[in-house]
Amino acid sequence: MKRLLTRYVPLVLATAVTSACALTQTDSLSHEQQLWQNVYPYGEAQFEKNNIELISTENWFYLTKKKYSDFVLELDVKMPDADEYSNSGIIFRAQTKPFEDGKGQYAYGYQAEVDPSDRKWSGGLYEQGTERQWLHPLHDTRSAPDEDFKKNLSPQWSSEKANAYKHLQWNHYKISAIGPEIKIWLNGVLTTHVIDTKSSTGFIGIQHHGSELYKKTGNKQNRVLFRNIQITEQ
Repeated sequence: MKRLLTRYVPLVLATAVTSACALTQTDSLSHEQQLWQNVYPYGEAQFEKNNIELISTENWFYLTKKKYSDFVLELDVKMPDADEYSNSGIIFRAQTKPFEDGKGQYAYGYQAEVDPSDRKWSGGLYEQGTERQWLHPLHDTRSAPDEDFKKNLSPQWSSEKANAYKHLQWNHYKISAIGPEIKIWLNGVLTTHVIDTKSSTGFIGIQHHGSELYKKTGNKQNRVLFRNIQITEQ
């Protein structure tokens, strides 16, 4: 009997490991253009080797075709050396609505901020396209958390958080959305940790905030670059 059990133990362990790996498979989104969609009437994405390069005339999110619920998302983003305003982000658990003029759709939902301005709120949590807007850190006039915002487990916007972003360099974001618990790390610094029940599933997207230079002249100086986009569903 002992010999029989000994034979089966490795088989059981192997099966358990295989099942666990299947449940936590990591998928790359950087190379496969067919995994993405543009629901907006503007915006341009170019796939160059391992990079996705974004440019747009208006605020724009390039979305996955698939919706995701519980996941860990990791990616790198690099902002341009631009003379005009430049901003970006990663939207997740996003939904879409038609524009009022019927030309295309727009995305709304949670957004991990990429903010190269002097404000230094990269790694903060914004809600794009809704009245709630800034969920962390709180803005003096543009924050309206409601009953779905349950708790901020890391409310202080510390110097470490503010200086986690490195301009003109590749910045590594990690976003964990498991149930109502949302965490954002920027270059290894936990910048956001909240409990919010507003949305449980939706699209993932990468943002270009729009370029007046590109709109007027076609100059693509204000491109935003993304690479190594990997998602592990839980």
